[in-house]
Amino acid sequence: MANIKATSSATTFRMETAVAVNIKASADKIMSLLTNASEFTKWNSTIVSLNGQIKQGEKIKLVSKLDPKRTFNLKVSAVTPATMVWKDGFAPMFSGVRTFSLTPKSDGTTDFSMIEVFKGIMLPLIKGSLPDFKPNFEQYALDLKAAAEKQ
Repeated sequence: MANIKATSSATTFRMETAVAVNIKASADKIMSLLTNASEFTKWNSTIVSLNGQIKQGEKIKLVSKLDPKRTFNLKVSAVTPATMVWKDGFAPMFSGVRTFSLTPKSDGTTDFSMIEVFKGIMLPLIKGSLPDFKPNFEQYALDLKAAAEKQ
């Protein structure tokens, strides 16, 4: 099993959680997993449900095991072969942006990273009610690695 450690940092109006892992698969294979909404819950144990199409400009509804009573209404603001971005919230009050990045390596593997940034003037009021995202991010990366490396 891969040793994956998520990191977190926070200031008064900004909170970030990140994870990274090297995956023995092509960026294309990984991005196809990340953008296939109908198969998402089959490989990703951190997600209860994901509805919609993961395409640029589309809206998706995601329920996470971190907070299964809440549905996140996310906008897919970017999808390229190397990057995907999901957004939620109402800037400048409170917003969340999750960025997925893929960096192909010369040995045929791909470095995957996922960063979630919450920011806004309401963050100091709600920061204490937010869960610790690190274990969820670590499991997400492990699940993606396992699914992408399957033959």
